[in-house]
Amino acid sequence: MAKTLAFGGLHVVTSFSVTYIITGSVALSGAVTFIEPAVNTVVHYFFDRFWDRGRHAGGTPRTQAPTSPA
Repeated sequence: MAKTLAFGGLHVVTSFSVTYIITGSVALSGAVTFIEPAVNTVVHYFFDRFWDRGRHAGGTPRTQAPTSPA
C-alpha cells in the first residue's frame, strides 16, 4: 500500500509540474492535476467493459498463455 500511495503522490507532482511548465498557470495546472484522474477513471471503466466483451465473444483471454497440445 505504501508503494501505491507513493506512486500516486509522484503522479500528482508530475502532472502538476508538466502542466505548469507547458502553461505557466498554477490554476490550470491544479485543475488538470485533479480532473485528469477523474476522467481517466471513467475511461478505464468503459475500457474494461469493452475489453471483457471481446473476451466473451469467443476470443482467447489475453491474460492466459497459449496451451500446448497434449
